[in-house]
Amino acid sequence: MSHRLRALRLFVLCCAAAAIAAPVSAQQPATPQGQAQPQGQAQPQGQPKPPAAPAAPAKPPAQAAQPAQPLKDPVVATVNGQPVRLSELEVAQQSLPQQYRNMPLQAVFPALLDRIIDSKLVVQEGKKSKVTEDPAFKKRMAFVEDQVLQDFWIQREIARQVTAEKLQKRYEERLKQMPSEEEVHARHILVSTEDEAKALIAEIKKGAAFDKLAKEKSTDKASGAEGGDLGWFKKSDMVKEFADAAFNLKKGELTETPVKTQFGYHVIKVEDRRKAPPPAFEEMADQLREEMAREAVTAQLDQLRSGAKIEKFAMDGSKPDPASAPAKPAAPAATPAKPTAPAAPAAPATK
Repeated sequence: MSHRLRALRLFVLCCAAAAIAAPVSAQQPATPQGQAQPQGQAQPQGQPKPPAAPAAPAKPPAQAAQPAQPLKDPVVATVNGQPVRLSELEVAQQSLPQQYRNMPLQAVFPALLDRIIDSKLVVQEGKKSKVTEDPAFKKRMAFVEDQVLQDFWIQREIARQVTAEKLQKRYEERLKQMPSEEEVHARHILVSTEDEAKALIAEIKKGAAFDKLAKEKSTDKASGAEGGDLGWFKKSDMVKEFADAAFNLKKGELTETPVKTQFGYHVIKVEDRRKAPPPAFEEMADQLREEMAREAVTAQLDQLRSGAKIEKFAMDGSKPDPASAPAKPAAPAATPAKPTAPAAPAAPATK
C-alpha cells in the first residue's frame, strides 16, 4: 500500500462510520436484459421467407448458458458475516479531502476498504458493549441527526431556488449594474534614477526601440523580458502615480518626463486603450451562486421565524428580568438641530 493511501487511515476511520449508517446504491446504468443477440445473416425486408424445413425428431437443444450479469452493488467484503457493499465505499469517498474525492475509486479502494472494515469492527464492538444505551451517546446522536437534517434541508432549498436559469438572470442583471471601466495596454521601463529615465526618453524620441531598451535597461526583469509589456490593466490595478500618468496618455504616446513611484522612475508608453470587456459568466458563477444561496436560506429562515413562537431565557433557564434588558436606542429627533456657527479660526502662533 502506498504512503499516500496509508495516510488516509485515520481520516477515513472517522468518516466511514457515518457512511455505513446510510449506504446508497451505486448509480450505474442498468444493463439491458433479455435481449437476444442476432445469429447469422438478417432476413432482408420485403422478401418472402422460405418454407421452414420439417423439424427433425431430435432431442430439444439444451438451453444456452446465460452470462452472469455484474451486480450493481456487489459485496466487496464481510465482517463477522456483515456485508460491506461497494456503495458504502462510494459514500465514504465523498467524505475524504478534495484530492481523494477526485481520484478514481480504484485508486483508493484498498485503503478505503480496510478503513470501512475497521469501522465495522468498532461499530460491532460498540453495540456489544451497549454504547447505544448510554445517555451521552443518545444526546450526541440527536445532535448529529439535527445537523444532518439541517444540512439536508438547506441543500434542498438551495437546489430548489438557485437554478441555472435564475443564476443566468442574476449574471445579466449584475452586468447592467457594473460600470464599464477603461483599460490601457502599456509598456514601461523602470530605472533607479531620474537622470537614467530622462536619458531613455531622449533615446526613444530619437528612434530607439522601446522594447529593446526595456530588455536591456529595465530593473523590472519580469516585464523587461517581454519588452516592458504590462498587458491590459485598469486604473485601480496600478499605484496611483503610475496609473494617473498612463491613463493621461493617448494611444501611441510616451511620457514626456519620468514618473516617480515607490519602485523608482518609470518611462511609460501606451500601446492601446479600450473599454474593459465584462467578466465572463464562468468567472462570476461561483460568487453569484453563493450570494443567491445565502439570500435564499436567509429568506426561508426569516419566514420560519415570523411564523414561530420563540421565547428566550437566561443561562440558568430563568426568564430574563425586563428591567435588566438593554435600553433601546433613542429615536432620532423629528427635525435636525440647526448647525452651530463655526468657531473663528485661532490666530497663528508666533514664533
